[in-house]
Amino acid sequence: MNDMEQVWLVRYSEVFLKSEPVRREWERTLLSNIRRVLPDAEPRRERGRIWLKGAVDPEKLKNVFGIVSLSLCDVVPLDGLSGGVLAFCERRGIAEAATFALRVRRVGKHSFSSRDVAGRLGDLIRADYPHLRVDLDDPEREIFIEIRDGTCYLFDRKIPAVGGIPLGVEGTLVALVSGGIDSPAAAFLMMKRGCRIVPLYIGLEGYLDGTNLARAEATVAALRRYQPDIELTVVEDGYLVRARRALEERGQERYTCLLCKRRMYRIAAEIARREGAKGFVTGESMGQVASQTLDNLAVLTDAATIPVYRPLIGFDKEDVVRLAREIGTFDASIAPVGGCGAVPARPATTATVETVRALEDAVGDAGDVGTPAGNVYSSI
Repeated sequence: MNDMEQVWLVRYSEVFLKSEPVRREWERTLLSNIRRVLPDAEPRRERGRIWLKGAVDPEKLKNVFGIVSLSLCDVVPLDGLSGGVLAFCERRGIAEAATFALRVRRVGKHSFSSRDVAGRLGDLIRADYPHLRVDLDDPEREIFIEIRDGTCYLFDRKIPAVGGIPLGVEGTLVALVSGGIDSPAAAFLMMKRGCRIVPLYIGLEGYLDGTNLARAEATVAALRRYQPDIELTVVEDGYLVRARRALEERGQERYTCLLCKRRMYRIAAEIARREGAKGFVTGESMGQVASQTLDNLAVLTDAATIPVYRPLIGFDKEDVVRLAREIGTFDASIAPVGGCGAVPARPATTATVETVRALEDAVGDAGDVGTPAGNVYSSI
């Protein structure tokens, strides 16, 4: 039975680079987020490091924004480092390797250098395993040793984590979520930059069925591993029925998607006001579909009364698919759904603000979204 004391080493990067007041605030937020997903763990903070003991689930920990990597460490006192390293090598099966390297890092004042420690311990290891060769460039096995004052931490694996900055340090954003591949990926990227997300699904009465909402629910559920308290807000809106009818009467149905999305922007702004959010996020990417040409994005932005963030704007579709696979939303996003019956055969690609505003005036009530009440509910 292994009775060696072990702790988890949690590394963060951008937090460490901030000014002292900002760093302290972000560290507190990071610790709070860790406690939220690991309530039974025992955290201890040092500058540039967080140490965790107790009930630690690395699969949950590596999805906490702000953490770049983590390692399970053996803890040995400085005066027991030689024996601790040899015991570590035996447990970790270093005899199976042909080459190795020691990576030593020190914090605090010591009478020796990191190179001194690496050389001395390397000689000890080779005395027990004479077939081993030192290879500092491409070793089969690496042993990392962190010496912090009188305590040493030994590990041989760095588990990559999600990175970014702590969730919530930049405030809140609403995210328009259709359930397709792009919108949950865009929401994730803003989460990674410290924004707590309020996902918003807008149901188009008469044009979208329950399969579309179910897909949106599934993608938001997949994002819950990164933001445990995330909850989908749903707005059922009947504006598009009136807009489509009015556009058909004028032979201008090619503008349907632009009027629809401008309406969504206005609803998102109202939900943001209610939630105290500082803007909203979309999954739009330059030139990907007709409504996302440079001209049409300018028309859409004209309807935004608060900042709109488009983190995917320069992404290729392959880039978005790759990201969706990495973060675990892709499978939910490709579930079969009913199509939107309002999409015109030949949508406008080079609209002008003046034209679209005039059409909205003809339809009426485009900007009258009111205060969300009975038509808004939380889905999951």
